[in-house]
Amino acid sequence: MVDSVYRTRSLGVAAVGLPDQYADGKAAKVWQLYIGDTQSRTAEYKSWVLSLLKKHGCQGVLDVACGTGVDSIMLVEEGFTVTSVDASDKMLKYALKARWERRKEESFDKWVIEEANWLTLPKDVQKPGTGFDAVICLGNSFSHLPDFKGDQSDQKLALKNIASMVKPGGILIIDHRNYDHMLNTGRAPPGKNIYYKSDLTQDITTSVLLVDNKPHMITLDYTVQVPPEQGEEGCPELSKFRLSYYPHKVDDFKELLRNAFQGKCEQSVYGDFKSYTPGQDTVPCYFIHVVKKTA
Repeated sequence: MVDSVYRTRSLGVAAVGLPDQYADGKAAKVWQLYIGDTQSRTAEYKSWVLSLLKKHGCQGVLDVACGTGVDSIMLVEEGFTVTSVDASDKMLKYALKARWERRKEESFDKWVIEEANWLTLPKDVQKPGTGFDAVICLGNSFSHLPDFKGDQSDQKLALKNIASMVKPGGILIIDHRNYDHMLNTGRAPPGKNIYYKSDLTQDITTSVLLVDNKPHMITLDYTVQVPPEQGEEGCPELSKFRLSYYPHKVDDFKELLRNAFQGKCEQSVYGDFKSYTPGQDTVPCYFIHVVKKTA
């Protein structure tokens, strides 16, 4: 039998508002195991982010894609004042659990965690003064926001709202996968994940959805071997889930960011945390954009 409906997400996931692709709880649980904890972050990633924030004198950080809290926890542990938000309550429960378990530590007791939507961010988040020293949106999170209207209006609004959270002189760090390569070759770039060192065996299948002969969505089907919980016996469970992303091209996304800051910004693009030059031999898995608000 042929599945006549192209499913953009795992069954049970909400389809209204800003889509919570982790709403069924299953993907959130597996994803938490997949990415691991703060100690699973690659040394290269952690060193790059921390040095960048310190270089710009950042103290107050807004994580607009908190998820399970991995990045936020890392920053709280390093002494930053962190506000963390996400649209998925199923993901946030892991961050809330981590805060509760370490509530006796002053830095964790002061860690602010809220549910928020990028499309209504100024209403959902109380901005301190003129804004945060830094705003981060990492782990390919922004690509979760689809373009159902076909004009990128939701994405433009979301980026405008995110940019409004950055104080003058502050920075935004936001990333996305190398969709240029995926669209050109039909597969993800080769290489290890730059963010985390997962011990789980995984397989990822890439599919491209075209609308009017234009790339409209990329779906990644994850197959992950989940080991039995501690104290339990048995064979690893094979878990499958699907996540969908809007395929932002690096130059197009750079322009979206410039417009979100009304041109009052300085932009840098990195490939896997290294300086990036278009046409270079090494194909990055991720592009990381750093935008400094100049006014």
